Amino acid sequence: MSVNYGSKRIVSGAHYGLRDWLAQRVTAVLMALFTLIVLAQVIFSRGPIGYDQWAGIFASQWMKVLTFSVIVALTYHVWVGIRDVFMDYIKPVGIRLVLQIFSIVWLVGCAGWALQVLWRL
Repeated sequence: MSVNYGSKRIVSGAHYGLRDWLAQRVTAVLMALFTLIVLAQVIFSRGPIGYDQWAGIFASQWMKVLTFSVIVALTYHVWVGIRDVFMDYIKPVGIRLVLQIFSIVWLVGCAGWALQVLWRL
């Protein structure tokens, strides 16, 4: 009897590997650059940092667009991470689906709230 170990390999999972890995790295770099930009604006600002100074940082259109991009990137970054955790550790499909739906609703709500705060400045 011959044993052939590689011919009928069963692979499970959704095969998101490289795409998710790359998405997490790209969104992380975008968030890091945004953090450096905001930090530089805070460090090089004059006077005490209060609400007016903080709102002034986000008042320009390019900063609002950049912040919007970072909010979207952060939301996607979190979704990829939490989805992978659910897929790896929550085995019952029904519970995993409920958690994923809750996570999507929560993330969309948080992103909407963040955008509402941003555009009110």
